[in-house]
Amino acid sequence: MNVLSVKGLTKRYPNFLLQDIYFDLPQGKIMGLIGKNGVGKSTTLKSILNLVNPDSGTIEMFGKDFIKNEEICKQDIGVVLGGIDFYNHKKLRDITAVTKRFYKNWDDKAYHKYIKAFSISPHKKVKELSSGMKVKYMLALALSHKAKLLILDEPTSGLDPVSRDDILELFRQLVKSKEVSILFSTHITSDLEKCADYITYIKDGKLLRSAEKSSFIKSFQHLKEPGDKSELSLEEIMVRTERSRYDV
Repeated sequence: MNVLSVKGLTKRYPNFLLQDIYFDLPQGKIMGLIGKNGVGKSTTLKSILNLVNPDSGTIEMFGKDFIKNEEICKQDIGVVLGGIDFYNHKKLRDITAVTKRFYKNWDDKAYHKYIKAFSISPHKKVKELSSGMKVKYMLALALSHKAKLLILDEPTSGLDPVSRDDILELFRQLVKSKEVSILFSTHITSDLEKCADYITYIKDGKLLRSAEKSSFIKSFQHLKEPGDKSELSLEEIMVRTERSRYDV
């Protein structure tokens, strides 16, 4: 079963076109969304969530048309997007008190488990948090209402290597039950090597490839130098693809 199906997603801006994006995220899997800055990763995520209005395409979430069932679907998703900030002088406990009202399945026990695991003090103000701690706090909120799908924009950005590994291990544990699926964008391809099951690659606003990770990597081996018998890493694939004229 696919938790998320994106078909023909297109969004036009005066100086940018996100064109005809297709991919499926199976239940209980992790998908990494990659591509250099400005190619449409964030636009893709925001279009999926109807935070920006796509010009065409369909989004199915949990087997339902997302636009027609947006309120119902959003009860079962956790979202962490870059560029969204809280009022600097508010304490985290106050933000949490407001946030929990929106979710019928809010779980205080889970929330306290995550803020303890992330070493977050609910008495701190937003302005007292580092960028990495803000990400951890937003993850704690996203994970505290029994979400079945996590949609995350650069969730490991700004974290130190130890914290990044902790978050990736959490992702692996969450999908073990097959009840949680994760879609996240990242520039850190080594994170995907460690935890992703599927890779979706956007280049210049177009879908270059979306596939199970091993199949994805194999499909780019023609970019190797003659005589090179080693397997290209995701980072090497991105570097060589962006430097070439390789396209869909």
